[in-house]
Formats: sequence, C-alpha cells, structure tokens
Amino acid sequence: MKEHRNIPVVCLMGPTGAGKTSCAIRLASRLPLEIISVDSALVYKGLDIGTAKPDPSLRRRVPHHLIDICDPAEAFSAAEFRARAGNLIAEIAGRGRIPLLVGGTGLYFRTLLEGISPLPPADPGVRARLQASCTEFGSAALHKRLEEVDPFSAKRIHPNDPQRILRALEVFELTGTPLTAWWAAQAREALNLPIVKWVIAPSERSRLHQQLASRFAAMLERGLVNEVLGLRGRPDLDLTKPALRAVGYRSVWRFLAGELGYAEMVTQAVTATRQLAKRQLTWFRAETHAQWLDSEQTDLIDVLTRGLEAHPLMRNVDYT
Repeated sequence: MKEHRNIPVVCLMGPTGAGKTSCAIRLASRLPLEIISVDSALVYKGLDIGTAKPDPSLRRRVPHHLIDICDPAEAFSAAEFRARAGNLIAEIAGRGRIPLLVGGTGLYFRTLLEGISPLPPADPGVRARLQASCTEFGSAALHKRLEEVDPFSAKRIHPNDPQRILRALEVFELTGTPLTAWWAAQAREALNLPIVKWVIAPSERSRLHQQLASRFAAMLERGLVNEVLGLRGRPDLDLTKPALRAVGYRSVWRFLAGELGYAEMVTQAVTATRQLAKRQLTWFRAETHAQWLDSEQTDLIDVLTRGLEAHPLMRNVDYT
C-alpha cells in the first residue's frame, strides 16, 4: 500500500444546488477516486429526497463514504466527522486512489483541515435547563442571550439553530469563557496532507436561486412530502433533532402539522435554501488557497481534470 501522504486530498466545495455531486461523478469517470461526503444531512438514513442524496446506482458505480451512517434520531458531530474522514482518507490513499471530499458543510471541512478544539463535555443538568428555556421561550430568545455573552458566536449561528445555540450557551455557563475564545485559544491539529481546494458555484447568484427553486419543485414531485410523512410517523423524531434541521424538512413537517399552507411551505423552504446557500458562500470565501470556478462553465470537468493531473503527487496514483 502506498503511504497516504503521497497522494493529494481533493476538496470539492460549494453551495447547495451547485452541482457538486454531478461534477464528482464525472470526475470519477476520468480519475481513480473515491468520494467522501462532507454533508451534515447525508449522514442520516431515510433523508433521501430532500437532501438530494446520490441514488444507489451512482453509489454502486463510484464508491461513496459517510452516507447513511446514522439514524435520524441520533446526533452526529463535526468531531466524529473528522475522525471518520481522516481514517477514510488514509485508507483510500493507501489504495493508491484519490480521496475526493465533496459537500457544502463548511464546518466539517474546516474541522477536518484545521483540527478541532478540545471543549468541555456536555453537562446533562445544564443542557436540560437550557433546553427547557428553549422550549418555553424559543430559540430566538436564547440567541439574543447568546448575543450578550458571545456576540461572535451569535453572528455565526442562525437564530433557528437551537442545537448550536444551546451548545454555545452551555460552554459559556460551564466555563465562563465564550465558545469563540475556546476556538481561538486552543491549539489545533491541522491535516498535514497535500490539499487541493476547489469551490464551484454559478457566477450569477440569480441563476443559483432559480436552480434551487426548480430543485425543490422536483423534490416535491419525487415524493418529499411522503418522505417527511414517514419520518413524522416515528415517535422518537421531532423538530428538535439535528437531522430535521436539514433544509426543507422543517417546512414540510410544519405543513403536515397544519401550521403552513402548501404554497407557504414551498416559499418558506425555497427561502431557507437560498439563505443556506448564502451562508455557505460566505463560509467558503474565507477558505484560503481555494480555486473558485463557475459551476456552469462548459469545460469545468476538463479544467478540474487537467488541474489535478498536473499535481506533482499524481505520479503516485494507481490508474490500474
């Protein structure tokens, strides 16, 4: 087996709906690679249509990893992702193949590439008290509290993201130190490997917006409402579960609960998807040494293939 440091690790980043999966599959027809999903929703079983999960035929044709590894009642952390992805990178490169990390979850990419700070463990008592406050007053109220004690974290965390709000407040209550300070102060263990970073996105934001609206309409035609109906039938699932923060699922869930009309559900879901794409683009603009490419350029796969083939460590890749 080849030593894994001698093969480049490729990161294909981009906002939701930019065509990353299609791009990765086309690259796989030219280069010996395996795909590692970098998506916080694709880890969950049963969330297929609304996450645009690659279908089984694609996953049989090209090896995919870190898809369908968790039940939606479970939580999956960035630290768990880093540990699993690191092992997979070593295994794939050890086979002489290229690890291609594909997705839009910026936190996962950053945790993998830069490391993660050691944080205090969860405290059941503090977490229960904060959860009770969230249930009574709502996540927006807790977000305002977070703004007071840790404005930098509050700026990064959306008011409708109760899990991350609760964790940031929990860290502050346990230590008296804002989560932001923990991240800044603790040493990080970077992924000491040769990295290639690509970010693909449409050059026109309006074009991405059109694609996202069309994609959600296609998801509804494929049966997204029935998929969420099946999830609602499970007594261990509700909107507090991290899996159901996946964009679109919350809106359909609320539609099925009678809280939203159909048209209102569509509008809310498309708006939430656009907001997600905006946050992802902001995150990826902070990535250093990343090459940005128009996801709609006709020669995109040629450009990516030539760029990777020119990498000096490609001589260690096994093309057989």
